[in-house]
Amino acid sequence: MYKIQTYNKISDKGLSLFDKTKYDINENHTDADGIILRSYKLHDTEFPATMKAIGRAGAGVNNVPVKKCTDQGIVVFNAPGANANAVKELVLTGLFMSSRKVYESITWAKGLKDGETDVPAQVEKGKENFAGPEILGKKIGVIGLGAIGGLVANACTALGMEVLGYDPFLSVDAALNLSSNIKKIEKLDILLEQADYLSLHLPVTAETKGMFNAPLLQKCKDGVRIVNFARGELINDADLIAAVNSGKVAKYVTDFPNASMVNVENIIPIPHLGASTPESEENCAKMVVNQVSLYLETGNVLNSVNFPNVSLDGKGHRFTACAEGNNDLLHGVTEALKKAGVSVTDMVSKTRGEITYIIVITDKEAKSVEAEVKKLPGVVLARAI
Repeated sequence: MYKIQTYNKISDKGLSLFDKTKYDINENHTDADGIILRSYKLHDTEFPATMKAIGRAGAGVNNVPVKKCTDQGIVVFNAPGANANAVKELVLTGLFMSSRKVYESITWAKGLKDGETDVPAQVEKGKENFAGPEILGKKIGVIGLGAIGGLVANACTALGMEVLGYDPFLSVDAALNLSSNIKKIEKLDILLEQADYLSLHLPVTAETKGMFNAPLLQKCKDGVRIVNFARGELINDADLIAAVNSGKVAKYVTDFPNASMVNVENIIPIPHLGASTPESEENCAKMVVNQVSLYLETGNVLNSVNFPNVSLDGKGHRFTACAEGNNDLLHGVTEALKKAGVSVTDMVSKTRGEITYIIVITDKEAKSVEAEVKKLPGVVLARAI
């Protein structure tokens, strides 16, 4: 019986995909084989020796200590694209809010308390303070054209905007899904000079953290409107606030508010609602439940952020091993199996960065070989399934 520990509220439609005859799901497990979570921060968590897999029901894994997991042989899975439509819809909401002063006008209207007969007159008089431009025909720069950015770019094209796309790491599959009307811009500076709106869709890395700072914002068109439903850490908060106060940035809509931004005029804070739809939560849960169960039962890896994606079909006993910086892992494993009298009927080996991972199908169980394989240099995981 596999033990699964849950954090946060995970969609029942996702958890129901676990075979109840094979899985015991409980938020209080202390010796779990796997974890399913959404936004709970695991950085201070000590994982038991039994832990084999973590499934993050979402795309980002900032709340998971990936390097620590890799060092302990724990496979981390995510759900890329499962919440893409939900985020896209909120990006479009933010785009309209950045233009039409919807947020400000609603806040103002909710404060009208002078009596029922007077409110219509106040509305007609006060609405002139909340005029804003239409997006039709305007230029929007979509920075990052992955699962979410691609949907946003296509939607903005359908809305009649001129879309400028920037993504130096654009995959072939992502490119094929983009509208032919989207202009691919090779240099970010050129996009910034032209765009009336910016929509951010970048991961947080050492290179992108705080990249939207004073020098970069200065390159933007005066009065640019920025929507950020990617990650708050992309922004240098002090520089962004200064740009908003000066009018360089006309409006900033963020799904990642913090103490410095919640009460700044022309900054619209949204409480991280990008993926907060029942459809998105269900899709993400289903994806990671399938990935975690597939790995625990077969050793096949799909949508891992730290291990190579690798799969091997076929019947028989399975043995898996993983090592860091060990190019001779496959030879060491096969030799250990051979000495134990276990025959290999099929195998596959994949590498991602410094991590090499193999799946071997054998003619009989190889649990007794685990200890021998773990003696090989760099091995962080070795187990019979």
